[in-house]
Amino acid sequence: MRLDRAALDPTIRPQRTAAGEAASPASTYAETGFEDFFQDESETLFRRLCLVTGNRAEAEDVMQDAFLSVYERWERVRSLEDPVGYLYRTAFNAFRKRSRRAAMALRRAMRAPSGDEFAAAESRTIVSAALAKLTPRQRAAVVLTELLEFDSGEAGRILGIKPSTVRALSFQARESIRRGMGPPDE
Repeated sequence: MRLDRAALDPTIRPQRTAAGEAASPASTYAETGFEDFFQDESETLFRRLCLVTGNRAEAEDVMQDAFLSVYERWERVRSLEDPVGYLYRTAFNAFRKRSRRAAMALRRAMRAPSGDEFAAAESRTIVSAALAKLTPRQRAAVVLTELLEFDSGEAGRILGIKPSTVRALSFQARESIRRGMGPPDE
């Protein structure tokens, strides 16, 4: 069942032909130009896009994109059964596309490194070299407690050893790393 747009929007008045019957959108816009189509539909589309986007500027941008797309295809669109439906479908597709792009940009921005990438790479190299000098048990204990922030009880359960042994291994690992790095640069 297809709903009549005039029934949903009281501002739309069905256009009449010379004989007095209601004209279909296709027959109305097949004889008229794009300017008439724009004049008839722009205000209503803008109001509806404002409701969807929640932002007047974005609604205007989406509306302009939709009308531009329809204008580029006007010769074909004006002969469609429902050119207004095509306009709305185009507008809502443009809105969804903009939303997806914004979400992707936000995800990329959240993943972006906040500091100097070279410094981060150098730090990873230094940490890897320091961990390579430790015994496997010391390395496991210090990674679990210092890097992964497990407490000694949780690290002990993971490694199958007592919490006091984890604390001792972590202490030994930190001391070995301090000795290997020498005095701090001043």
